[in-house]
Amino acid sequence: MASFKMGSCHAVPMTLFKNNRDKVSKAVLSNLLEGLKFSAGQLLILLEGGKDKSWYNTDVDHVFRQESYFQYMFGAKEPGCYGILSIDVKTSATTSVLFVPRLPEEYETWMGALLKPEAFKAMYEVDEVYYVDEIEAYLERTTPKLILTLSGTNSDSGLTMQPPEFAGKEKYVTNCDLLYPILSECRVIKSAEEIEVLRYVAKVSSDAHIKVMQFIRPGRMEFEGEAVFLHHSYAVGGCRHASYTCICGSGTNSAILHYGHAGAPNDRPIQDGEMCLFDMGANYCGYAADITCSFPANGKFTEDQKFIYNAVLEARNAVMKTARDGVSWVDMHKLAGKVLLERLKAGGLLTGDVDEMLEAGLSGIFQPHGLGHLLGLDVHDVGGYLSTEPPRPSEPWLSKLRFARTLKAGMYVTIEPGCYFIGRLMDNALANPDIRKYINVEMFERFRNFGGVRIEDDVLITKTGAENFAIVPRTVEEIEATMAAK
Repeated sequence: MASFKMGSCHAVPMTLFKNNRDKVSKAVLSNLLEGLKFSAGQLLILLEGGKDKSWYNTDVDHVFRQESYFQYMFGAKEPGCYGILSIDVKTSATTSVLFVPRLPEEYETWMGALLKPEAFKAMYEVDEVYYVDEIEAYLERTTPKLILTLSGTNSDSGLTMQPPEFAGKEKYVTNCDLLYPILSECRVIKSAEEIEVLRYVAKVSSDAHIKVMQFIRPGRMEFEGEAVFLHHSYAVGGCRHASYTCICGSGTNSAILHYGHAGAPNDRPIQDGEMCLFDMGANYCGYAADITCSFPANGKFTEDQKFIYNAVLEARNAVMKTARDGVSWVDMHKLAGKVLLERLKAGGLLTGDVDEMLEAGLSGIFQPHGLGHLLGLDVHDVGGYLSTEPPRPSEPWLSKLRFARTLKAGMYVTIEPGCYFIGRLMDNALANPDIRKYINVEMFERFRNFGGVRIEDDVLITKTGAENFAIVPRTVEEIEATMAAK
């Protein structure tokens, strides 16, 4: 059986991608068959893989990572490919075809062996392999009645995928709109084989987080923790890529939600008495992990740190106990917000009726992001706001949710409540009398330079509950014991 494998690390069987193709074929026929104006003939799904990209106008390339929809269907690690899934509308029989670049002979001198189509066929277990310059000839032989290509707008980035260009396109009836929602929905529910890859990359990431927690101490640089994470993920887990830029915030940086970018590259020395918030996830065979651990730099929580951390932990625990097939994700966000406000009130930071606070949007001051997101081949995975699903909520404290769907068994999501003390949001809260009346201002100000806490787990939704793939210390006691063992 062919597989993707880095050394002795987890083997990802090519049947994973074959099963994905079968799933997409069935979904396309189920969604489109009644609307098709033909009852016999070939329906083609044509996808374009990712391309090599250079650093600006240099001859140095970014390390290639396959386009996610193409990865889902074919699992090919090379750039410049195309793929076709040919479906016989009458019999539902499918044929998978991979098109690879025809490379010059000198490629072998600089880049390694030139593989023949037969080698790619065995490597990826597809039915047929041709060169990209043979697409037009393939289409002429196949005479498809309709070609579905892929174009759509990502609801997280707002960026639109452009449909592929290919030789002979003008000769055929093509549609670039129908496929995107169908293929996106297929990606939402994970297969058993996908779940095993996700379980593996979450375990690698969890172990790397533990290494970081045991390494960090006052005086270390934030980027040193990032380096420890990346080293373990690659050297031990075979994960060449991270799923996103590592977020390694300490002190007030821990309240910057997407810290670690080029303008703030995890470059601050960690101080004694501060909280650290490290949000990092490895990537294996295109599949992502996304885990956040918050912990004290010196390995011992202060009373204020325990107060905020435990408030977030209880919000996380409440969602973890309640999330399951059939439950509204919006309701889970509200539950997390309510529990957080209850715990902050119990500790003296807030006063008044918690339901009124929630309705007023007070939880959005402390947690301005959504409870979590879909996870898979993309760290913010597709399927959030498809036209068939509930729209984005309009209330400001709910509008940052990355999806508003009812949970289904087989969905893979992050559960990541947080509590942050962000100067601008604190000022806005104090300037708004409808919010300020719930706040113990003196205590609130005490936390102005606290930073933030986030607890993020990677969770598989099941019929009866939620299975957490993030295996890291979560209680105050577990964290302190883990850090003491360094």
